Amino acid sequence: MDEFASIGHWTAERQSAQWQKERGVVLGIGDDAAVVQLPDVPQQQWQWVLAVDTMVETIHFNDITMSASDIGYKALAANVSDVAAMGGLPMHALVSVSVPPAWGPDRMRSLYDGLYECADRYGVAVIGGDTTSSPQHLVVAVTVVGRVETGKALQRSGAKPGDVIFVTGPIGQSAAGLHGLLGGQAAVMPEPLVRAHRRPSPSVLAGRLLQQRGTCTSLNDVSDGAASEAWEIAEASGVCLLLRDRQLPRSGALMSYAADAGQDALEWMMYGGEDYVLLGTIEAGDAEGAKAALEAEGIPMFIIGEVEEGGPDVQLITGGAGSSAATERRRQLQKRGYNHFG
Repeated sequence: MDEFASIGHWTAERQSAQWQKERGVVLGIGDDAAVVQLPDVPQQQWQWVLAVDTMVETIHFNDITMSASDIGYKALAANVSDVAAMGGLPMHALVSVSVPPAWGPDRMRSLYDGLYECADRYGVAVIGGDTTSSPQHLVVAVTVVGRVETGKALQRSGAKPGDVIFVTGPIGQSAAGLHGLLGGQAAVMPEPLVRAHRRPSPSVLAGRLLQQRGTCTSLNDVSDGAASEAWEIAEASGVCLLLRDRQLPRSGALMSYAADAGQDALEWMMYGGEDYVLLGTIEAGDAEGAKAALEAEGIPMFIIGEVEEGGPDVQLITGGAGSSAATERRRQLQKRGYNHFG
């Protein structure tokens, strides 16, 4: 079983939907974060948004790719991004670490320096956690609790035919940065690619602006790769997502490095992951208005395709430059990205 089948195997039919509802669960396993409302408290203005991520040495990082402070920063940033993908505000964090002998006090202090740097940037209070020993590798697990207006959390399941697809920043940069770092090329790598991998910027403000417009119909953060996130929306919404190759945002740093390294930039863009920008769908009539609103706050928004009936499916459209649709070609994007049990 791959990662997602394994999660289903471990959790399916453990607790009924009604049982969870009685305990305030509005949205459980299956989206970027859970949404919980306190039971027995009517008409709350806010609901909780909860997310957890784990980083394991040799799987998510090593001494070549990231410093200790980078690890701490990114461990929290990944969770903040999940809350952002729901249109929520991150509030509190619990941090658990399993520490091997090689990670002494100074090294762990540096890790927490990075974690608190991220916490201060996004207004997250670190309120507790747990510490254990580990025989060999460092494990960092962070839980973030956020909030969102009652009934207003953005989910993966609302995309409709006629919506347009957008992304709130360039994709593929983190994967390109990782490629260069693993190859020992950090000194000559374009700085935006290294920064994208080591110090990602969760899109909290973008998520809030989209949530408040009321026209964003689905949202995901690009953690496992744009193709994987698009497939999650397609499956949750029961639609076909059409991505247009010529409209995908390609950063100059990405394209330059890919050419020098003899690599396919599109592969990194679709399947690399850890960009932590937002990919979602929005009602076509508000696409340009939303784009203007985000850009007024310094946040890019790229329209990269549209939603049609059918599916669930994700297809990439190539060709058809200018006004000629006759030369367009479609191909299904593989349902893959980073998968721990793939």
